[in-house]
Amino acid sequence: MKKISRREALRIAALAGGSILLPVGLQNRGSAQSVNEQVKPFTLAFRTPPVLSPVRSDSTTDYYQISIQKAQVEILPGLKTEVWGYDSIFPGPTIKQRKNRQSIVRFINKLDSHTLVHLHGMASLPQYDGYAEDKIPTEHYKDYTYPNTNAATLWYHDHTVGKTSLNIYMGLAGMYIVQDDDELNLPLPKGNYDIPVIIQDKQFASDGSLIFNNQTQIRLMGDVITVNGVPWPRMEVANRKYRFRVLNASISRSYKLGLNTGDDLTVIGTDAGLMSAPVNTKDMRIATGERYELIIDFSKYPIGTQVVLQNLGLPNNDNFSNTDKIMRFDVVRSETDDSLIPSTLRNIDFIPESSAVRTRDFTVARNSSGMWVINGKGWDQNRVDANPQLEDVEIWTFRNNTNRSFHPMHVHLIDAQILDRNSQSPFAYERGLKDVFYVGENETVRVIGKFRPHTGKYMYHCHNIVHEDHDMMGQFQVGEGGIDPLSSPAQPLPAPAF
Repeated sequence: MKKISRREALRIAALAGGSILLPVGLQNRGSAQSVNEQVKPFTLAFRTPPVLSPVRSDSTTDYYQISIQKAQVEILPGLKTEVWGYDSIFPGPTIKQRKNRQSIVRFINKLDSHTLVHLHGMASLPQYDGYAEDKIPTEHYKDYTYPNTNAATLWYHDHTVGKTSLNIYMGLAGMYIVQDDDELNLPLPKGNYDIPVIIQDKQFASDGSLIFNNQTQIRLMGDVITVNGVPWPRMEVANRKYRFRVLNASISRSYKLGLNTGDDLTVIGTDAGLMSAPVNTKDMRIATGERYELIIDFSKYPIGTQVVLQNLGLPNNDNFSNTDKIMRFDVVRSETDDSLIPSTLRNIDFIPESSAVRTRDFTVARNSSGMWVINGKGWDQNRVDANPQLEDVEIWTFRNNTNRSFHPMHVHLIDAQILDRNSQSPFAYERGLKDVFYVGENETVRVIGKFRPHTGKYMYHCHNIVHEDHDMMGQFQVGEGGIDPLSSPAQPLPAPAF
């Protein structure tokens, strides 16, 4: 028998602790299946998370405060479920901000275990990026500074080493939207017609409690699909265009989205904001951590039409009753619609392949000890795997040489573009700027990006979060020196007023 390292032993112990926190995780799937069958799809009303107001604002900055704590919420009708929520709700409140206006967000940890926060997609300084070892202990707080330099759909979530999958599964995820004048001046759907859609799958015990079952560190797949915390919701819409900001905040599941009518989804945005032009597609896949912005035009449907957003299914996902559907749109009223989908959305300066100064290769796999690794190595905060210099352009090649799993690879700090997948062009809908790259079974994906705007250490990892926890994560360092990611530690409560 191969001996495991002390770090691996500590990680296993930490995960065992998660099972103690969630004893229902030892229950079998049969118990949960009866709960699945009690929830009839499309009977519960769609809802959007509340928008968080700042505590105060000055000429340059908006100040926000979020408490991280346990709460009892109703997800399944008539039952209470314990979640670990941002401001006690699941998902957390949405933060909306303007480009180049700074945010300072204070996160206060009232849980009985440590946490930390990563604003996924933000080019944060190292000490505010949610470095996996930069923990907020119980009864501590941390103020994160965000520059908001790009207009895009982002999300904030836990990133604690070895516990990210448990903490996000329990509810620690929320959307963060940055807009600029260029976007707002486009005739796209706005206001009440610009809708966040946060998709997560869950598994429940008969008493409504969440079951955390990562299938011996392979994946976590629930049999109840929630949207903004509601199982298979029904959304009443007018016969007009809507913009949907879709985030896959599941732990492991990927989705292949499509409409039951066979009509097109119009993709206008990827992880890092608007595309250069809209793309029509009958279906599209979206992995954990990815965001896509879609337009659905309901004007073609008569009043009374019901349109289902389906999950058409992808390999290495567990399928259960009703996991082939996500939500339903009921066309219930007529409205005038002055929105349009411009043929040009924005100008993107794509990086020519010839400008790359080097190429790096990363093979993702599961080793003989059952750990998920990159180039045969797991997480080690004392090891740096790559050292691009500031403003360097590099090509990173991600290789998945088996059919055992897919790996959505996330690179912190930068926005990049996919050059090719198995030497073929990327899907049309992913030809924008991205920070998560779907590396499917037996796929080799090449991405190109410029390493800026900060020096210092940042993480890259698989966003199948079970894989990230066990142990498919590494770090790179931009330039020399840079701010230590542990240089701004959390402080004990009470916190001073902003």
